Amino acid sequence: MTVHGSLDPRSAFTDLDRRLFGGFVEHLGRHIYDGIFEPGHPTAGADGFRRDVIDLVAELGVSTIRYPGGNFVSGYRWEDGIGPRAERPRRLDLAWQSTETNEIGLHEFADWLRLVGSDLMLAVNLGTRGTQEAIDLLEYANADADTQWTRQRVANGRAEPFGVTMWCLGNEMDGPWQIGHRNADDYGKLASRTAKAMRMLDPDIELVVCGSSGSGMPTFGSWERTVLEHTFDDVDFISCHSYYQEHGGDAQEFLASGVDMARFIESVTSIADAVAATKKSDKRIMISFDEWNVWYLHNEEGGQNDKPAESGWPVAPRLLEDQYSALDAVVFGDLMITLLQHADRVRSASLAQLVNVIAPIMTEPGGPAWRQTTFFPFAITSRLAGERVLRVPIDAGTIPSTRFGSVPAVNAVATADAEGMSLFVVNRSVSDAASVRIDVSAFVREHGRDPRIAESHLLHEDDIYAANTLAEPERVGVRPLSDAVVSGGVLELPLAAVSWAAVRLV
Repeated sequence: MTVHGSLDPRSAFTDLDRRLFGGFVEHLGRHIYDGIFEPGHPTAGADGFRRDVIDLVAELGVSTIRYPGGNFVSGYRWEDGIGPRAERPRRLDLAWQSTETNEIGLHEFADWLRLVGSDLMLAVNLGTRGTQEAIDLLEYANADADTQWTRQRVANGRAEPFGVTMWCLGNEMDGPWQIGHRNADDYGKLASRTAKAMRMLDPDIELVVCGSSGSGMPTFGSWERTVLEHTFDDVDFISCHSYYQEHGGDAQEFLASGVDMARFIESVTSIADAVAATKKSDKRIMISFDEWNVWYLHNEEGGQNDKPAESGWPVAPRLLEDQYSALDAVVFGDLMITLLQHADRVRSASLAQLVNVIAPIMTEPGGPAWRQTTFFPFAITSRLAGERVLRVPIDAGTIPSTRFGSVPAVNAVATADAEGMSLFVVNRSVSDAASVRIDVSAFVREHGRDPRIAESHLLHEDDIYAANTLAEPERVGVRPLSDAVVSGGVLELPLAAVSWAAVRLV
């Protein structure tokens, strides 16, 4: 299969908001405890945080991290996580049928973020709590005044405000599984009241209202419209959540997942713009795609794998510890390409999640930490992505999809900056290799020479189900695209079937 495309550094359609490379940390399973926090581990500092995990999260390149949930936040009392640890209550977490020790709370998590070089994005509980508790947390975190809450913050070791910019107004409130689930009308009214109150306290914050938990929800579309009719003037973002998995061994259908994500984004932006039109407003609501990943939530019998195997409300049970294959990583890389292709409206995104729980990083108690296959496309894309996003028109064959019809076999996007361009490309075909030829003559005209390949990366395995495990932590990785060349204004690169690649041109 021969694929033709073009790459022009002058064809940027938007700037890139680095928050698109965000992450998500929830009090769930072994994410916090035995994941990022394991005081007895050989690499742990005096704060109990594993330095090997800190190094990997920093390498991953996550910008903003959403915390503390997720389903967890809908039953969370944020006050449980402040003050002396010995005095913090143990609570039952209804969302994940576990016991929460509250050893880690706002202060400790902010300290961890400083170590990994990421910013904080906070979610407030609009499930079991409401407006008052949200503005209490905002006052505690951000207020620069002399109040009961700020005095308590100082007493707890933080004289300066946390300065949290981005706030989520609850989590997945459309989902019947969510504690405090509401219909769109009731949630929209509550979110509007809460947003108005929070802005009275801190007018500079950015607010994310809950969109649908997925495009397959029965209320999808009507939920967004109703919620935005209530909150349009109060918020900056509406959330999207979407997870993907292979069903029934149909790898080809799985490889079309990026098309579903693209249609989801485009549907939500269309609804948001329609609400803007009815309000005769030129305001544009942006998307915070603050949960996305490959997640094997459903087993082949149709059940869900989201409850602890142990009974009795265990602490930090092994939950949602998916093992990712090379195939999963290629789909994952395509999802990242899709987010970049919509970066004019997707101004924030959060990979769910980071450590142990459907994560690019795995750990073993007392043992090593290692990179899953999905680590590589995220880390490389985050590192190489430039300031402006470029469309890459591609003329390729198609692959069949039961859900989407004929889908382009090759998908690509690029970014540009003052030093050069970065191309990200995926071959979705399970059977056909692709010979990709990208016209870079615009670069030649601008610089008087062919661009040079500064670095290249290929993720591909003949065994598409190969994975990195505790026993074989480096089974799957990336390698240079040694056959990629630039000559006569054309970049040529071979792409094996089921592969993802990145090329840096300078």
